[in-house]
Amino acid sequence: MSESNPKPNFGEDSAINAVSLCTSKCVPCEGGIPKLDRVQATQWCRATPSWTLSSDANRISRTMKCKNFAEALTHLNQIAALAETEQHHPDLHLTGYRNLGIELTTHAIDGLSMNDFVLAAKIDQALDAGG
Repeated sequence: MSESNPKPNFGEDSAINAVSLCTSKCVPCEGGIPKLDRVQATQWCRATPSWTLSSDANRISRTMKCKNFAEALTHLNQIAALAETEQHHPDLHLTGYRNLGIELTTHAIDGLSMNDFVLAAKIDQALDAGG
């Protein structure tokens, strides 16, 4: 990351938190970086408690039941706008007309990166704001 967008400090002495993630920005990933291991991914998940780590620790997901189809579409469009801004794109699923599923992984590395948690925190912030 650049000087104007420092990587959040998530060393042993500092806690990973949603605020740090929300003030970060996704960085382009074309591969060549290591994916987060299970221990790292578990630690990062603590900052995004609405998200669940997959059994293989390669993706995180969040589900929610919307009031109706229109609200689900509003949330999908909101997430799509965030994804475009961050240039990091989740897999989105709308089932049963109001059940929204969101999955994040960094496809280029077939696993999780900081980008997934940055976008997860920003999605949480947007959805929790009710907007």
